[in-house]
Amino acid sequence: MRRRLTKAITLVAVASVALFALPLAALVHRSYRDAELLRLERDTIAATRRVDLAAQPGDAVELPGSRDALAVYGPDGHRVSGTGPVTGDRVVLTALRSNRPSDGAAGGRFVSAVPLVSGERVEGVLRASRGTAAVTRRVRRAWLGLLGLALAVVLIAAGAAVVVARRLSAPLETLADAARQLGDGDFAARAAPSGVHEVDAVADALQATGERLDRLISRERAFSADASHQLRTPLAALRMELEAMELERGGAQDVARALAQADRLQQTIDTLLAVARDDPRPRGTVDLSTAVEELRVVWHPRLAAVGRTLHIDGRHGPALAHASAAVVREILDVLLANAAQHGAGTVTLAVRDLGGWFAVDVGDDGSGVEDAEAVFERRGKSAAGHGIGLALARSLAAAEEGRLVLTRSAPAPIFTLLLPASAPA
Repeated sequence: MRRRLTKAITLVAVASVALFALPLAALVHRSYRDAELLRLERDTIAATRRVDLAAQPGDAVELPGSRDALAVYGPDGHRVSGTGPVTGDRVVLTALRSNRPSDGAAGGRFVSAVPLVSGERVEGVLRASRGTAAVTRRVRRAWLGLLGLALAVVLIAAGAAVVVARRLSAPLETLADAARQLGDGDFAARAAPSGVHEVDAVADALQATGERLDRLISRERAFSADASHQLRTPLAALRMELEAMELERGGAQDVARALAQADRLQQTIDTLLAVARDDPRPRGTVDLSTAVEELRVVWHPRLAAVGRTLHIDGRHGPALAHASAAVVREILDVLLANAAQHGAGTVTLAVRDLGGWFAVDVGDDGSGVEDAEAVFERRGKSAAGHGIGLALARSLAAAEEGRLVLTRSAPAPIFTLLLPASAPA
């Protein structure tokens, strides 16, 4: 913006100076020319007083000494004496016809013609011509002065344009910085008043938006934290009941499996509670190959029970990512559950190394989705869509400094979890 403002103001200044300076330069040239012609005419009139036309026939007319080229022309327009064209030019003929002094330019010289009067009769014309070099030098010096003045005005305008552009763009830059801070999650970011009404109005609207977002997110976090916290009590009671049943029945396998699911539920609640509270958590390192193998053990029989298969593709060695193992398992559980519920055919689980990042792909042979972003919108179970699972999974991925995206929407959709690779020891 600064560059555009500076350029616009400077161009306006250049155009204004040009519109003023060019006519002024032409006026200066004409003024110098007219002044020189007036001086020439004055000198010619003075010279006529020293020209004697009463000489004897055949005698040459004597001309006074002058720095100009003088010539005498008779009433018929032919030269009688002096230096000039043999036949009178336009200036001479005009003076003979009008009986008044005449001037102009001819052959690159200034010319003046003054009638010679004797006994109230015009007996001829005295013609004087003078070079234009002196006027040209004066005009050139004047034009150079005008050019210097124009350049000074343009430079001053450019400097003023820089100052004005800085003062006008600074509030907008401050406002943009506040908007970036708001986008980064700093809802307390404020833009200082600038004194520009329109910019201050935008800053006030941005501040109100930040306050509303802060209240909204605070309510959501508080609700998630409270809901997760409240689930702990009935979950603890359920675990105690299951442990009592295990003691009574001597370690029944069904009870052991129920206890394992209760442990998993407890771990999920702890993870959600930590994310909702935005607690600092050591993410540690997770081996994605190991996590995928654990998921295969859990999901292979579930999919086989409904006539579907789980295919594992990709790395066979370690794939160490910088993330929480519990959170990664929760995200991949959501993706597999989504493929099982809304997809069709074989479910594919693959790990790819992207160089500094790892990608975990979860796909199926279903028809896919129409809107790649709408699938992550939070919906109620009664609404058409995928509920809150995918929205929760994307939030969990962002909390681990990763990303969850739909890399292929249709057919055979693929969801990709991107996680930063763990730095080598």
